[in-house]
Amino acid sequence: MTGDAHPHELGEFLKARRAGLTPCAVGLPDTAGRRVPGLRREEVALLASISTEHYTRLEQGRVRPSASVLTALSHVLRLSAPQRDHLFELAASGTRRRRRPPAQKVHPQLRRILEELTTIPALVIGRRLDILAWNPPAAALLTDFDKIPADKRNYARLMFTDPAFRDLCLNWRTNARTCVTQLRLEAARHPGDPGLAALVGGLSVADADFRRWWAGRQTHGLRMGTKRLRHPVVGDLVLDWDSLACTADPTQKLLIATADPGTPSHDGLVFLASWTANPDQPAQGAAA
Repeated sequence: MTGDAHPHELGEFLKARRAGLTPCAVGLPDTAGRRVPGLRREEVALLASISTEHYTRLEQGRVRPSASVLTALSHVLRLSAPQRDHLFELAASGTRRRRRPPAQKVHPQLRRILEELTTIPALVIGRRLDILAWNPPAAALLTDFDKIPADKRNYARLMFTDPAFRDLCLNWRTNARTCVTQLRLEAARHPGDPGLAALVGGLSVADADFRRWWAGRQTHGLRMGTKRLRHPVVGDLVLDWDSLACTADPTQKLLIATADPGTPSHDGLVFLASWTANPDQPAQGAAA
């Protein structure tokens, strides 16, 4: 594989899949004192009828797998049909030069709308659920996006790897499964996107729930709808989230959070908006 093929993506996928399987699931004895979750490299190699050295080099991106080896690994790792196709796609990326798309920038039209929304939380989501832009109320509601490196500003990554973000979402499982569904749609639209493959591989390694849901055949409905948050300053909020697609660039969406006027949730958003305008305001005001 060449340096342009991003061979680590195939290795990350293989590691994530073997980490999600138990020895019992593949007919091997589960010995005590295992140091790693899931299957060992030598166990995968044994079941695939290849040498441990060859399999190790596959995970390290040092050799190009043959079709027969990929088929054997698909069987050993219990891959579904979409996962098998994804495995072959990752392997095929080593045979051709693949360019990463340029970093996505928020469309000026959405930027203007975002700047006008000074009292309600709003953010712009791009490809792969990357967070492209946000307004101060959104940062006050969700997290300080400025403190997150630009290449890590991703809604799914926050959902699965940020403990504070997880605590914020009272219906975390529903929200997290929706993220998986959205990434599945991205994978269907752009099956050769190396950035998406790297994101999925990283989340598969980092989080057991993501690994299980991505590996499964779940068809959780894609929706925004109502979300419940437990904010450290204003307490519990019930917010309606709407998604507006950009006409000029459908890969970008404006997400807006609102609440019915006169409700505690609306009062909480009003307080957060005033708090962002005057950060010295005491937090106790949220309870008023």
